Amino acid sequence: MRKTAPPRTYRVESFGCQMNVYDGQRMAEMLAEQGILAAPDGNDADLVVLNTCHIRERAAEKIYSRIGRLTKGKDEPPLIAVAGCVAQAEGEEIMHRAPAVSMVVGPQAYHRLPSMLERAVAGIRSTDTDMPPIAKFDALPARRKSAPSAFLTVQEGCDKFCTYCVVPYTRGAEISRPFPDLLNEAERLVDGGAREITLLGQNVNAWTGDDGLGRAIGLAGLIHALAKIPDLLRIRYTTSHPADMDDALVAAHGEIEKLMPYLHLPVQSGSNRVLKAMNRSHTVETYLKLLDRFRSVRPDIALSGDFIVGFPGESEAEFEETLALVDTVGYAAAFSFKYSPRPGTPAATMDGQIAAEVMDDRLQRLQAHLNRDQFAFNEASVGKTCDVLVERKGKLPGQWLGKSPWLQSVHFTGDAAIGDMVTTQLVEALGNSLSGRLVEPAYSRSSPSPK
Repeated sequence: MRKTAPPRTYRVESFGCQMNVYDGQRMAEMLAEQGILAAPDGNDADLVVLNTCHIRERAAEKIYSRIGRLTKGKDEPPLIAVAGCVAQAEGEEIMHRAPAVSMVVGPQAYHRLPSMLERAVAGIRSTDTDMPPIAKFDALPARRKSAPSAFLTVQEGCDKFCTYCVVPYTRGAEISRPFPDLLNEAERLVDGGAREITLLGQNVNAWTGDDGLGRAIGLAGLIHALAKIPDLLRIRYTTSHPADMDDALVAAHGEIEKLMPYLHLPVQSGSNRVLKAMNRSHTVETYLKLLDRFRSVRPDIALSGDFIVGFPGESEAEFEETLALVDTVGYAAAFSFKYSPRPGTPAATMDGQIAAEVMDDRLQRLQAHLNRDQFAFNEASVGKTCDVLVERKGKLPGQWLGKSPWLQSVHFTGDAAIGDMVTTQLVEALGNSLSGRLVEPAYSRSSPSPK
């Protein structure tokens, strides 16, 4: 690798989960601290960071394909860094297969990206897949500007070892960030313009900490503390694990007005035998009882889940049990995937691998049920009046786009600005969104919602 001029512009391309989105934002902030500018849309960048996800099949091959497109036919291709979970899993193999890559950095080491960039400019390629717990957060720059809806990682890693999942190997063991650090970052996000914060974690409700007074608290205690920040209007959290739900978090949905009526709680399958093979600690019955507890304290709560079809050994009858669970719950939203064998996971070598065409058929049938229920939830919302947090401009002149308390996309026209909270009547349900009518203009960001 030859020496090159320091990059003047960068682009971070994030793939996969919301935690990757958060990590991508933090890497962008680090590069900005170095005086490097974000490349305008449509323009080439001097430095491209591919912030990767390793959950889905052929994730690594897709990244190699992207590297090829970045370098093909270019006399001076950009500096390329591969970050995230593919970087952690592949490590030095990326350097061998892709000579155009200057830096490979795992999800727990990306705070070292600036020093790796210095070496890259000097012509030295480097790999860092060390996994020091939490250290990266201390090295990241202070949050100065934020979108109206912001992410805040509170917990990383996983100790659950579901048989299909690579997260324990790419993100490490469960670890919680300290309470004071989270409170400080949340306050900075709000000072920078955030009005809604989504708390992130591989198992976000596994977060534990000390509240500074010597008292151990869980996620519910953290949410109670964050709710005291005056200009923070909304709080959400994802992704939860049924095993880590406690009474305090269930109760928080009925106690904290700022905690939005939305719960993402993955179940993965409606078959108890399949759940056991997945090493999921819940059953269908315990999962449904848990949902009933949330509905008892917050009757209007919108429920979301994750589903995997075609897990090794899944029979047609067991798949139909998943459809029955979906019909019972009535999800407002959901994510569904075909099983994808990940190297090194127990499920990848299990007997009974399902044919691709069978998985395709099952996924289509499952998504038909999920789409039906999402539209039914949106239709049931028509006529409601609710607050909408304005996040961006719409496609049409004078149109704005934002989120309802139930995480529905709502578009409307009228007098508003990004970051405003507006009272809107929901007037029409569409496939993936709702049309709204502005009832009242934006009110003071620091005042409570108008009644």
